[in-house]
Amino acid sequence: MVMNASDIPLGVIEETARQLMSKAAIEIPEDYLGGVREVAASETGLSCFVLQTMIENYDAAKEDRRAMCGDTGCPRWYVKMGNDARIQGGPAALENVLRGATASATKEVPLRPNRVHPLWRTDHDNNVGIGAPEIEYAFEPEGDWIDLTTVHKGGLFGTDYRMLFPSDGMQGIKRFFLDSLMAFGKRGLACQPAIIGIGLGGSKDACMVLGKRAACLRTVGDRNPDPKIAEMEEELTEAGNSIGMGAMGFVGNSMVIDTHIEVGYCHTGAMQMSVHAFCLSSRRACARIYPDGTVKFRTDPQWFTPYMRRETVEWPITESSKKSA
Repeated sequence: MVMNASDIPLGVIEETARQLMSKAAIEIPEDYLGGVREVAASETGLSCFVLQTMIENYDAAKEDRRAMCGDTGCPRWYVKMGNDARIQGGPAALENVLRGATASATKEVPLRPNRVHPLWRTDHDNNVGIGAPEIEYAFEPEGDWIDLTTVHKGGLFGTDYRMLFPSDGMQGIKRFFLDSLMAFGKRGLACQPAIIGIGLGGSKDACMVLGKRAACLRTVGDRNPDPKIAEMEEELTEAGNSIGMGAMGFVGNSMVIDTHIEVGYCHTGAMQMSVHAFCLSSRRACARIYPDGTVKFRTDPQWFTPYMRRETVEWPITESSKKSA
């Protein structure tokens, strides 16, 4: 395979992807762990016991280098590229490497092989198959790097959708939010406490994507840049922790670690809404890879940049963009 000096080496991508798979399964991000410690300090009874046990389990998983939860979810990838990024072998080679890293990690970490064919239940024992793992892309106007983020998201429950209408307003949003959390808790459809992501607007499929990204690709304490939406995030977190449920559905006040809202323009007569619970594992890991082979690991995906949330038709041309034009 021919490689140019400006190409990001495929071998570095492969090794980084394998490390990310391990980190996501084993090392709980500090932002989420800090949130768990904070709510644990205010809980009592069984809910407090569960939270303290969770924290001990996190520490043991990291020390023993084993997945902190037996159900390691459904691995997926988020890839962000700087506009000038070049990958050895191109995007198809990148996808091949990410699929291979997923299969390898299933054996090496190990991860639970959760992926099967929906009809025939075919299981390749490696979390890879038709449409699996999902690989989603985004771009930034500058840079010659790529960001790889892996998220091991639970694949059964903890997700809901409702078509709201403009007249439902904030009360309708809050009602559906609380309805969802009550269902998640009472029926065992999610593992609390969790980061809750909300998608508002877009088409139905876009709304679901927004909500999932809001849950998985933002850190605890991060606020939407729109001050009114940021206020909504804090209000919903408070509301979610007032319904009398705590860790794993026991009585308590720690249903929600944080709430993140992302919006997309929608049809004039609609206000779509999706609700996604990440889960008490919050498995995510990220790294930025440069053409010289340098790799910088982090736990904040930095997905929702100003460029990602842009409202205008065009993005302002930067000085570096002018020079390369």
